[in-house]
Amino acid sequence: MAEPNIVLTRVDNRLVHGQVVTAWIQHAGANLIIVPHDEIAENKTRQGLMNLAVPTGTQIRYFSIQKTCDVIHKAAPRQLIALIVETPQDVLKLVKGGVPIKVLNIGNMHMAAGKKQITKAICVDEDDINTFKELRKLGVIIEAQRVPNEQKEDIFKYID
Repeated sequence: MAEPNIVLTRVDNRLVHGQVVTAWIQHAGANLIIVPHDEIAENKTRQGLMNLAVPTGTQIRYFSIQKTCDVIHKAAPRQLIALIVETPQDVLKLVKGGVPIKVLNIGNMHMAAGKKQITKAICVDEDDINTFKELRKLGVIIEAQRVPNEQKEDIFKYID
């Protein structure tokens, strides 16, 4: 079975939205967006709102994390996939479930109770830090980058 063509895996707590996603989808050359999210896979209202931001000519699918793991290897070679994921913990579940993620782009992780800000757009807690470290041990390259024309940052300089 051929490996799926994953051209972008991005953590963004806002998921699919306006100009940023459009910029990333165009930059990565993706023609299919997959949102692996257990709740959104069942929530037609949230799906409808995200559908409004999807560029013409790009398909979008909303799967549970398990279904993403189950179907990703069935992707056709012509499908250039952007995985837009809400949390690093969900990315870890995908990797452990057999999704071949080589590079992880960290876009936006909002401030919440117990989190500290490490870059302009990234706030983390101990669970996030431990998840990043586990992903790194599994061979995933992790880059912080809000938009494609911005310099990539190594988040480990802030958390190691």
